[in-house]
Amino acid sequence: MNPLRTALERPVLEAAPLLLGAVLRHDGVGVRITEVEAYDGPNDPGSHAFRQTPRSSVMFGPAGVLYVYFTYGMHHCANVVCGPEGQGSAVLFRAGEVVEGVDMAKARRGTSVERELARGPARLCSALGIRLIHNRTDLADGAVTLELGEPVDPASISTGPRVGLREAADRPWRFWITGEPTVSTYRPAAPKRAR
Repeated sequence: MNPLRTALERPVLEAAPLLLGAVLRHDGVGVRITEVEAYDGPNDPGSHAFRQTPRSSVMFGPAGVLYVYFTYGMHHCANVVCGPEGQGSAVLFRAGEVVEGVDMAKARRGTSVERELARGPARLCSALGIRLIHNRTDLADGAVTLELGEPVDPASISTGPRVGLREAADRPWRFWITGEPTVSTYRPAAPKRAR
């Protein structure tokens, strides 16, 4: 029995707040998660799994598996698959606090400002050294691991719209620890330009 998988085999909007305070580890660095975003597959036009594609197929697999994608030709983003197998849902790790391997994270990120080391999904992946080769990693016992912590008090959790989406952006499916300085800055999507 995989306890992480069991904990995450629930609807994505229930799983997402459980990830706050969890520690994601890879290659000498550990990040305590302070902000996440939920993506509910076929029920969510903002999700990569709104339609199943070769890239999003990992989101339809078992809970507790890492989904990594490359965006804007330069950034990696990491998610954990949640929900029952076949549902196509995942939670994006948006931000966190480096709690292990601070010097390694600073070297990878090229900054000494600790609150900025994993503030945003691309920075978080950079600090941890997560890349596409880690896609489909079992977070219970793979090269990248996730350890759930004590649940954060619901009174200390804020919710709001997801960042940078054009579709279903208004859904309050971003969760963060209230007052946490490592939480990323909210930015709505830029409007599409006419060609």
